[in-house]
Amino acid sequence: MPSYAHTLSSRLPQVGTTIFTVMSALAQQHGAINLSQGFPDFDAPADLLALLDQYARAGHNQYAPMAGVPVLREAIAEKVQSLYGLAYDPDTEITVTAGATQALYTAITALVRPGDEVIVFEPVYDSYAPAIELNGGTPVYARLSLPDYRPDWAEVARLINPRTRMIILNTPHNPTGTVWTADDMRQLEALVRDTDIVLLSDEVYEHMVFDQARHESVTRYSGLAERAFVVSSFGKTYHITGWKVAYCLAPRELMAEFRKVHQFLVFTVHAPSQYALADFMRRPGWYEQLKALYQGKRDIFRQALASSRFELLPCQGTYFQCVKYGAISDEGDRPFVERLTREHGVAAIPVSAFYKGGDDFGVIRFCFAKSATTLQQALERLVKL
Repeated sequence: MPSYAHTLSSRLPQVGTTIFTVMSALAQQHGAINLSQGFPDFDAPADLLALLDQYARAGHNQYAPMAGVPVLREAIAEKVQSLYGLAYDPDTEITVTAGATQALYTAITALVRPGDEVIVFEPVYDSYAPAIELNGGTPVYARLSLPDYRPDWAEVARLINPRTRMIILNTPHNPTGTVWTADDMRQLEALVRDTDIVLLSDEVYEHMVFDQARHESVTRYSGLAERAFVVSSFGKTYHITGWKVAYCLAPRELMAEFRKVHQFLVFTVHAPSQYALADFMRRPGWYEQLKALYQGKRDIFRQALASSRFELLPCQGTYFQCVKYGAISDEGDRPFVERLTREHGVAAIPVSAFYKGGDDFGVIRFCFAKSATTLQQALERLVKL
């Protein structure tokens, strides 16, 4: 095919294929167990799949309303009020989105303009900075430091200036598994008081918080909720990452701006899925079962690796476990995970991929959202290193 004759000027010149795609492809190429990309290898609840079939066969196959089907938005409002005590209006303050990444991008696009700065916490999930840059903003990085990756609020205070438009937070945190505390939220609340800073809170792992800890959603704090977009994911909650259905909460004025972008970005989301989720999410007990499921998998993973040469870092939430491997190899984290995949048959993610400058602290991330058989096979290989 002839090459394009004009000179292209990329808006994301430093961006290539994501590390998740790269490592999943490498795992497939070498027949390795894929503990890299964050998705379960077990199926969704059978009742949820039956509901999807039921609603599809009942004729719910045309465009859903732009903001999401009313019955799902009502179920979301009931859930949030029950768990966190804050009432959102289903008509004006809740929007169903085509996955959490779309919700995050839409919120950033709605409010970030050229010249604005957006504070993110590094290591940072890889979709945040490109979305900021595509809208003319500048990502500003606050460092989460090993071994526990706690936020340094004095550093955040120094980074805030008149150009700060938004702060993006992610708790429980991907990739580190850190969970923010009530004290963290109160310190953030104090920092943004009397400012025009908007918050974007990525809470897709809200139901995966371990050891009797509580998920500190921004919706629990009035000084945060009044200025926040809050994003959660049905994909993470119900083992259906391929459905790409999520939602965003925000006060009426913020949501009005969000929907202006949403209607031209995707307009609407798969209708039968929405009806099925609205029905299923009203069934009691799921969130407790989910937390117990993943804490059990985390505990199995950590117990097996405790006697290995990997050094376990804290894991308070999500379905990711970070480890140091310095007792095994002095390679960089990218060469190490590539060799781990090729020679030992287990794929992981190098945490340097979550740093703007590729900073390498000898840390890699495993996903333990896998079946018992998958985890057993992977752990048998890892403990031999």
